Amino acid sequence: MIPPQEASARRREIEDKLKQEEETLSFIRDSLEKSDQLTKNMVSILSSFESRLMKLENSIIPVHKQTENLQRLQENVEKTLSCLDHVISYYHVASDTEKIIREGPTGRLEEYLGSMAKIQKAVEYFQDNSPDSPELNKVKLLFERGKEALESEFRSLMTRHSKVVSPVLILDLISGDDDLDAQEDVTLEHLPESVLQDVIRISRWLVEYGRNQDFMNVYYQIRSSQLDRSIKGLKEHFHKSSSSSGVPYSPAIPNKRKDTPTKKPVKRPGRDDMLDVETDAYIHCVSAFVKLAQSEYQLLADIIPEHHQKKTFDSLIQDALDGLMLEGENIVSAARKAIVRHDFSTVLTVFPILRHLKQTKPEFDQVLQGTAASTKNKLPGLITSMETIGAKALEDFADNIKNDPDKEYNMPKDGTVHELTSNAILFLQQLLDFQETAGAMLASQVLGDTYNIPLDPRETSSSATSYSSEFSKRLLSTYICKVLGNLQLNLLSKSKVYEDPALSAIFLHNNYNYILKSLEKSELIQLVAVTQKTAERSYREHIEQQIQTYQRSWLKVTDYIAEKNLPVFQPGVKGFNDGLEELCKIQKAWAIPDTEQRDRIRQAQKTIVKETYGAFLQKFGSVPFTKNPEKYIKYGVEQVGDMIDRLFDTSA
Repeated sequence: MIPPQEASARRREIEDKLKQEEETLSFIRDSLEKSDQLTKNMVSILSSFESRLMKLENSIIPVHKQTENLQRLQENVEKTLSCLDHVISYYHVASDTEKIIREGPTGRLEEYLGSMAKIQKAVEYFQDNSPDSPELNKVKLLFERGKEALESEFRSLMTRHSKVVSPVLILDLISGDDDLDAQEDVTLEHLPESVLQDVIRISRWLVEYGRNQDFMNVYYQIRSSQLDRSIKGLKEHFHKSSSSSGVPYSPAIPNKRKDTPTKKPVKRPGRDDMLDVETDAYIHCVSAFVKLAQSEYQLLADIIPEHHQKKTFDSLIQDALDGLMLEGENIVSAARKAIVRHDFSTVLTVFPILRHLKQTKPEFDQVLQGTAASTKNKLPGLITSMETIGAKALEDFADNIKNDPDKEYNMPKDGTVHELTSNAILFLQQLLDFQETAGAMLASQVLGDTYNIPLDPRETSSSATSYSSEFSKRLLSTYICKVLGNLQLNLLSKSKVYEDPALSAIFLHNNYNYILKSLEKSELIQLVAVTQKTAERSYREHIEQQIQTYQRSWLKVTDYIAEKNLPVFQPGVKGFNDGLEELCKIQKAWAIPDTEQRDRIRQAQKTIVKETYGAFLQKFGSVPFTKNPEKYIKYGVEQVGDMIDRLFDTSA
């Protein structure tokens, strides 16, 4: 059992908790009532707010729609006004731009092109929207006037600023490639930069908006004239300076890279000075054409539309190119006439020109790339003509050497070197400077068959027109040997003109010796040896044979005192004296130009005669055969030697 005190305490505790719970419950009940009241108040407020919002929406929406319509109307009005302003502006273009168009584009190209753009847009507008409008005619007329003014400005700029390139500048341009010490390339400024930019802008406008190509004709006509005049000016420069001490660098000179730009060409004997000037001038003009044409194409590429460049360039170079080709054909024609009159030194002008044309051909082909076939074929045609005439000259020269007539009045009375020999050797020596060119001439005419030289397939290209240098060298060697053979035959024939066999021998000796020495002094002997390795020995044998023939002329003198003809003493001595005097008198007028050979022949003859005469005097000089021995023994041994020493000396 729980004690009474504890039960009483427990009850009080429970009662206290219950009282607290009742108070809490009363508080919650009060709070709920307040919350309900607040909720009712909020619902009432929200209901009122919703009602007001609905009233506001019903009032605002019509206003908003009305405002939106007003804004749309305003935008339409603004757009309409803008369009009206734009349209109206087209009607003012003519009046706004007429003054500028009338005054022209000079000095105000940017502004002028801006005005032309406005006019063009006006033309397009009226064509699309009002093709029957009188305004269309106004702006179209104004556009045409503006276009004509731009065309005129293009022509004016090109005419005023296109200048002939000076000869000195052209020579610098030509020599620039070959001067190893050149520090910088020589460039040409055909048009000032500002002018060039204006010309380019006008060109592009005329192509894009003007639908005009006539300006391209204007361009090539103006530039063609300048190119042609520049090359002709260079030619005139050569003629004017031909008498000066120094001539500009010449591509005609062998080993040109070793020459200074002002080196004077070596003068060739037998060549006319004016021919040399013409040759050098032509060669320089060919080089000038290549360089100037390259420069012209660079200029043209900036100004002329790409798809018109090749055709315009083709037209631009025609006059200058045709002038060069015509001059080249005139050279061929002059060479042809020179061959007819056997003036082969004149024909030699073809050789340096042909060599230069062939050297320049790769550059020519590159410059003419893209031009018409007729343009490209002009240089190859000229080269073929020159090779043909050159080959004919070589063959006719060989035939002329063989068939040169035996004219008695043309023979040297002193038995010296014949003009035919010196001319032939000179011609062959001059060919040395053009070995490849001459060999190619012969090869181009397939003269190997003429000389019975078999063609090795390895020596020709697939085109059968280009031969190896070795084959060409053999052809040239064979040709030179042919000329020398023809010359030898002709000299033998000419020698028979002399009645005295001794003079005939001296004549042949002099000519053979001259030929041999000339061959040895130049590269001719090496060239001859390509096909005739014994040529040098053969000439020496011929020379010795003629010396022996000459020496036999003295037998009629020495035979008088030869031991086999003694003791017929008095007539023998008298015959010796007379024969000695006669021979010395005759042979004194003969000539042996080669000092070494002259001394050698004198010495050999002096030795023979002195020995024979000395032996005779030693044996019979003291024999008393007459009271007046001086009448028969007129000369001492040394006197005889002195007389022989004066042979072949017309000055003694």
